[in-house]
Amino acid sequence: MVDLVNLVQTLTSPHHLDRYLELVKPTLTVRDMRAEITDVDRSVPGSVTLTLRPTRQWKGHAAGQYVEVGVVIDGVRHTRCYSPIDPQYRSDRRIRLTVKRHPEGLVSGYLHRAACAGMVVSLAPASGVFRLPETRPDRLLLISGGSGITPVLSMLRTLADEGYPGEVVFLHYAKSPEAVPHRADLAAIAARHSNFRVEFRYPSIVDSATGNPGGYFDHDELARVAPWFADAQAFVCGPSALMDAVREVYESQHLENSLHTEEFTLSTTPLDADEVFGAANFLASGVQAQNAGATLLEQAESAGLAPEYGCRMGICFSCTAVRRTGCTRNVRTGETNSDPDQPIQLCISAAVGDVEIDI
Repeated sequence: MVDLVNLVQTLTSPHHLDRYLELVKPTLTVRDMRAEITDVDRSVPGSVTLTLRPTRQWKGHAAGQYVEVGVVIDGVRHTRCYSPIDPQYRSDRRIRLTVKRHPEGLVSGYLHRAACAGMVVSLAPASGVFRLPETRPDRLLLISGGSGITPVLSMLRTLADEGYPGEVVFLHYAKSPEAVPHRADLAAIAARHSNFRVEFRYPSIVDSATGNPGGYFDHDELARVAPWFADAQAFVCGPSALMDAVREVYESQHLENSLHTEEFTLSTTPLDADEVFGAANFLASGVQAQNAGATLLEQAESAGLAPEYGCRMGICFSCTAVRRTGCTRNVRTGETNSDPDQPIQLCISAAVGDVEIDI
């Protein structure tokens, strides 16, 4: 069968077979995975929840993992990473994604505005190491903020489906109760499982009784909601401020090994002005761009190129290219590397002096 597909692939060059099949039906594919949107829910302000029906290539996901979703906007395909909110045991092979609209988010804005039943998107297999351990610990602490609720919500639903007997605390930070997606589902899960506790915090809302803000994360807050946290495994996903606060507490208690994190925003190290010189040479395109401290993906785009990318934060590896010569700095870790002919991720790499990139 594989040989037959390869033969047909050769005969249908210059485009691959799926490119012709999609002209007949967008979800008719041999190798590429796609998904049809079957339902769109915009009931939570600023967010949209999409139900997807994947093609036969879909193999499911582990709670906490993410998928790459691709859409075509003005003739250009863009991909982004989103975490399914479903338990990993969903039997009907559907996927639900809750996408928060960001002010400058091209894809999130497009999906919030234009997604409709019948739309077909590209889909990549689930991936990521932010997932529940196969052997479940006796106690679990799930912490999220904003759109970071999606992977930990999948974890909570999976534990509920399993009839998990241990103790679980789900702590979520949001701007307001109305901004919490699936709030009713969370309350229902807590009502059905006496060993599950769901709590919400709204730091921007002042408590009318005390006159204090709705609560920020610190050691005292952690001890209140989960006094057993030192004996638990913690999974955290949210904005940088929340992630930093959680890390600070766990590091102060020497509990780094029990903390598992996933970030949806790119945290960068401080820029050293001495590194900003020279030029980036994009060999295959014959384009050169003077270094300005931006990532190589941003420099390529500013120079008129359109390299493939997905998450723009070093997760999906869609923007990987070969650095032929020169030195680059990982903007997340600050580490530099100058080994020749090495693959790098353009979205988290910045040039240090002259570099040659094979795009």
